Amino acid sequence: MLYLLDANTLIDANRDYYPIGRVDEFWAWLLDRAESGHVKLPQEAYEEISAGNDEVAQWVKARKETLLLNEAASGQLVEFVVSNGYAPDLTDEEIITVGRDPFLIAYALAGSNRAVVTTERSRPKARRANRKNP
Repeated sequence: MLYLLDANTLIDANRDYYPIGRVDEFWAWLLDRAESGHVKLPQEAYEEISAGNDEVAQWVKARKETLLLNEAASGQLVEFVVSNGYAPDLTDEEIITVGRDPFLIAYALAGSNRAVVTTERSRPKARRANRKNP
């Protein structure tokens, strides 16, 4: 099984459960799983984390070669995710709100035995309430 990490997984783990420098066993285990090919960070999640200057950004940057998923997202799958998982007619503003999540889901759809790891929670009613009805 390949577990694809959303950026919030590492950010929340450091902030809420396993701070870097205090629970180093977690981070060593995570790196071990990445070295064995069972855990990877897609490019878009890597970019989101590495743009920061905090401990997680530094940790990820120092381990980029091990953590980074070595493949590009399929544009066709990203389009499929946006059209079927969000809406086929998103505005530019809505696309910005959606962010990079469709890429993460597209990576998961690109192969068998893949799973997304995230700490996000679905809020479909809030999303629908913010969309203008035609």
